[in-house]
Amino acid sequence: MASLNPKPIVDGLPYDPEQDVQEKRDLRKKYRQLEKLTAEHLRPQDLDAEALVRQIAQADELFSKVKNPTEATLDSTVLRNVSSISAQMARAMKLGSGAFDMDDFVNKLISFMGGRQCLEDNEDGSEIEVEEETTLDWDKIGRKALAKSRRVPVTHFMLGPLFIEQKKRSQVKRQKEEKVQEEERRPQEIKEEDIQRSDNETTKNVLIIKDMLESTGPINLFKFIINPNDFAQSVENLFYVSFLIRDGECAFEITEEGDPMIMLCEPPTMEDRLQGVQRQQIVMEFDMATWKRAIEIWNITSSTIPQRPPVRTQLGGKWYG
Repeated sequence: MASLNPKPIVDGLPYDPEQDVQEKRDLRKKYRQLEKLTAEHLRPQDLDAEALVRQIAQADELFSKVKNPTEATLDSTVLRNVSSISAQMARAMKLGSGAFDMDDFVNKLISFMGGRQCLEDNEDGSEIEVEEETTLDWDKIGRKALAKSRRVPVTHFMLGPLFIEQKKRSQVKRQKEEKVQEEERRPQEIKEEDIQRSDNETTKNVLIIKDMLESTGPINLFKFIINPNDFAQSVENLFYVSFLIRDGECAFEITEEGDPMIMLCEPPTMEDRLQGVQRQQIVMEFDMATWKRAIEIWNITSSTIPQRPPVRTQLGGKWYG
């Protein structure tokens, strides 16, 4: 008769959540004791192969009673520790000087494959070794190896491929940075007399424009400063006029018709400033589009201020135009 509450089976192992509590405690206690014996901090020389075999057998016996995930986790921890110690012991065996004799292994391998050397008697009664030219039976050692391994045999070379293309390591020569022999350039050195010469040139042009403004009387700003043939000199003329306005020797106002007018005036005295006369400043944009538009609106065909010749300035022993 089938049971009404069969125990679930997971991967062929019975899972019993209602396992006796005391039995589970005993399993955990024994697993923890076994875990201490196989802790990861142990050195390979602390254990031998027989001790590891006994611990694995003990773990197998405990695992037959495991019916819950907690105890199964402890079993996996013990198995992991045993695997780690076994790997360390294997590496230590390879490092031992007397653990493995390569020459002895090769001689025994040759003898096993039918390449054993024969001994012949010498005239004095001693025995000498005579090498026979025989072909080694590699199939014999191959069949022996297949009995110990389930890996599918593949074709490969014991000493690597027949043709090895060795990559030559390219040596990069670090070339010393050579300083390019070019003409050394440094900022232009301006002397005091160069600054004085530039100031004198500006002062001279301001005085010339002041005299011309005195002779013309009140005049449209653009008709006075614009040179229809030279945008650069138009900018210079506005620059010189700005000095007169800054010093209070030239007045600027906009008429009812909207024309910007300039005219000479007396600079304000100290009494005027005490009475409330204040200095006002404006920022005026004057680009090439404004220059062309002003020429078109006021029909400027000639320059009120005469065309000045290009100025060549000497700075640091060199002339600049």
